[in-house]
Amino acid sequence: MTTAETARGGGLTWSLRGRGPGDVPVEADLGPAPSGPAAVAGTGRGVRVCVVDSGVERDHPDVGPVQGSWVVVKDPASDATEVRPTDTGDSCGHGTACAGIIRRTAPECELYSVRVLGERFSGTGDVMLAGLRWAVEQGFDLVNLSLSTTRARFAEELHRLADHAYFSRTVIVASAHNSPVESFPWRFASVVSVGSHQEDDPGLHLYNPSPPVEFFAPGQNVTVPWLGGGSIRTTGNSFATPYITGLCARILSAHPRMTAFQLKNALYLSAANVRTAPRGSVPAGEARHEHSH
Repeated sequence: MTTAETARGGGLTWSLRGRGPGDVPVEADLGPAPSGPAAVAGTGRGVRVCVVDSGVERDHPDVGPVQGSWVVVKDPASDATEVRPTDTGDSCGHGTACAGIIRRTAPECELYSVRVLGERFSGTGDVMLAGLRWAVEQGFDLVNLSLSTTRARFAEELHRLADHAYFSRTVIVASAHNSPVESFPWRFASVVSVGSHQEDDPGLHLYNPSPPVEFFAPGQNVTVPWLGGGSIRTTGNSFATPYITGLCARILSAHPRMTAFQLKNALYLSAANVRTAPRGSVPAGEARHEHSH
């Protein structure tokens, strides 16, 4: 079988021959009503979220339980990477901040951690890629990636991995770079890309009508958990991203059959700046007349 045929959800083929619509039924979930952020239901229960970052501090009061923690270890001699279980916590605070925002937004989700950053936010593209690949292979529902790499040599492999995740129903929520530079994987259409807005409402997200960044969320001068059981105020797209991840967890807990593109549509419909209204019926003759010009 091909990778596509064995992807989670199963039954995918390259063409439909000898079968009709009745042979490929799909049980679909409807998204939230198009009435703004309040339409997002769910608490995150049953949704598995992996934070690929600097680790998560154990027993932080604003994070709560972490169901599993791993670290990517790189052999300095061979450059080979390996993912191992760990209880070392957070190396610099960044991952704890992201985990806390997810917990605040989707209080009943299951949190997991893969550490790819070291002290002082140090990290490499190959270690990030190894951690992200491992998280996708584990079949987590959501992966929060408040990181990116500017190294173009990782772009092709990250792109393949992002597409694989998309079709495997693992949704990668990726932070846009804080500076206007080329970086990855947030620029790929197969991930949910996030930047920050400066609105005061902590429960507000916006759709960006001019991608590649697709959504804006609270991430400027926000209070986040940090090392030592405390918190700090900080700014960055890194902290807007886990808010969107938390929203995704809430949506998936209420609509567990949703695919990645349905989830994006639910985020779009529930964005505070998106207005929808039923279209009035247009007589067929008028419609044809309009299109003739």
